[in-house]
Amino acid sequence: QVQLVESGGGLVQPGGSLRLKCVGFGKSIGGNSMGWYRQAPGKQREVVATITPGSATDYPDSVRGRFTISRDLTKNTVSLQMNSLKPEDTGIYYCNLQYAPVPWGVGTQVTVDS
Repeated sequence: QVQLVESGGGLVQPGGSLRLKCVGFGKSIGGNSMGWYRQAPGKQREVVATITPGSATDYPDSVRGRFTISRDLTKNTVSLQMNSLKPEDTGIYYCNLQYAPVPWGVGTQVTVDS
């Protein structure tokens, strides 16, 4: 079972940018579709981006055009570039396998506030 570790979160002003990174340890994630997810307090976890082994991507309307997911097979990583951030993007961000998720990690906190 792969262990996933997220990093790159922080506090940014509305309109700012952040780049999140997810590193897989112990096993390759190259053969898996991957996703980034977020959860705000008191709300359900929601998907914000997915990417296939062939690097096809998908996004919900709420982030399309602002977020970009990518992957690097040689580094066993998945990244999420977030631009034009809004207060409603605030939450804890997690990465995981899309179809056979492993236990959720601690995630990385993203706060968009002035």
